[in-house]
Amino acid sequence: MRTPTLLERPWRAPEDVLAAFADEPWSCAFLSGGGGARGRWSYVLRAPDATLTIAPSETADPFDAMTALLGPRRPSHPEGPPFQGGLAGLAAYELGDRIERLGLGRHPDWPDLALGRYPALLAFDHEMRRVVAVGEDAAGAEGAANWLSAPSRPAVQGRAAEVLDPPTSAQAYEAAVADVVARIHAGEYFQANIARRWTGRLADGVDPLDLLLRLVADSPAPFAAWLGLEDRALVSNSPERFVQVEAGRTLAVETRPIKGTRPRGRDPAADAGLARDLAASAKDRAENLMIVDLMRNDLSRVSVPGRVTTPELFAVESFANVHHLVSTVRAELAPGLGAIDLLRAAFPPGSVTGAPKVQAMKSIARLEPPRGPYCGSMLWAGFDGAFDSSVLIRTLACARAKDGHWDFEARAGAGIVADSDPLAERLETEDKIAALLRALTETT
Repeated sequence: MRTPTLLERPWRAPEDVLAAFADEPWSCAFLSGGGGARGRWSYVLRAPDATLTIAPSETADPFDAMTALLGPRRPSHPEGPPFQGGLAGLAAYELGDRIERLGLGRHPDWPDLALGRYPALLAFDHEMRRVVAVGEDAAGAEGAANWLSAPSRPAVQGRAAEVLDPPTSAQAYEAAVADVVARIHAGEYFQANIARRWTGRLADGVDPLDLLLRLVADSPAPFAAWLGLEDRALVSNSPERFVQVEAGRTLAVETRPIKGTRPRGRDPAADAGLARDLAASAKDRAENLMIVDLMRNDLSRVSVPGRVTTPELFAVESFANVHHLVSTVRAELAPGLGAIDLLRAAFPPGSVTGAPKVQAMKSIARLEPPRGPYCGSMLWAGFDGAFDSSVLIRTLACARAKDGHWDFEARAGAGIVADSDPLAERLETEDKIAALLRALTETT
């Protein structure tokens, strides 16, 4: 098989290009939040040549279906971006019910899996300020390059949310945290991630892409993403990688779980103090380490023995609204296995379930309505074996109502451990949701 064709073009911001096509079904984007060491590339995709949707009622094995849709491994261009065409889309949280049969309920608006197969794409190199059009052949690459000439659209002014319903009440959430703490002390599990839910309706003339544009401008994140489906749209401003696979002679794996949060300070001195407090917190470090151990276990199922390592523990990373404690786990996939095998072994992300994973998921199902996209993953799987994916936190799931308005829901959670304080955990959810609420409620 021949390698893809690449065409280099002058820089244009990926969100501006996306805006021209976001109304199309199966428009898709991965936006790196301006680059950096782990966010050099953004991608915009449209017009898949095939799609795969697994509804809750379907019995097909989704991982086998992904493998069949992706097809045999193909070579990549050595000078091209990490993603040079393949599958892209959503794995909802409840896809995990097809790995461990827990009888999870399903979100009324979302399938377990929604993927397109994209033979062409635009890759945006934030480091070199260039755009690379990728296609299976010269015609495909030229067609993708032509997307750059499409006019963008102006941002909508005013308040985005016409209605913002009260979230899960403080009293109810703190009671749920207390319930989880009691179960941890009783030996049921060590940690569970419990979320609060915000819902509402967008104002007349506002659609989900307007929210994405506001978030990209005001609080860029390294794993922001967009997926447009028929009467549904996903807007994610996630800071967290789930699992990544680098294609090559061996398939190198990385996951970077987040556990531990502090808000940003009002001035540089206060901000630095909050970061130091997070770095020194025994509770947050213990919480992070539990998930590191869980992810090491998940990766070891499909990795070469002895190749699962933890090169970085408890690094403080700062984002627009919060500081996070982040660790890095690396591995090498065992011979004969690929990224979809890794996804089956590790999904859903351990940082948003808890440990042990199955027991934590049972508690989540008892305390929350079905999550749908929240705490699932936006992912891409390359024809060449490469793979990357996010954890869908800081995410809005939007559905168009019969009157044409868009309804939305968002959630924010906290990892509950034995010494969790219900009030502190509730306040943490409010720190995490702050950027989304600003995008919804501030007048532009």
